[in-house]
Amino acid sequence: MPSETFQASRWTQGNRLFPTVIEVTDRAVVRRKRTWFTKDEISMSIFKVASVHIKTGMVWSDILIESSGGSDPLGSHGHTKADAQRIKQLIEEYQALASNRPPGEQQG
Repeated sequence: MPSETFQASRWTQGNRLFPTVIEVTDRAVVRRKRTWFTKDEISMSIFKVASVHIKTGMVWSDILIESSGGSDPLGSHGHTKADAQRIKQLIEEYQALASNRPPGEQQG
């Protein structure tokens, strides 16, 4: 399956010159953040995602993707509400495909 990429808005703090990018594939979730001299890339296996927390403001949404392995969560702010919902939807769909159950169905 092709990956989908979501870029934070340049209108939000910390994203003006180098916006944060989240890429969701069928195997991993990757967050890329650049600065003038460095590039910070964090990835988390789709199988290790424990929860996706979306905090929605008036215009922008913050997203926090937590791991079941105890590692630091992936966080990003300044995404549109639709992008944040789509990230969550993709993660749930890929997890459902991996466990051979319909998307949206709870584990028992």
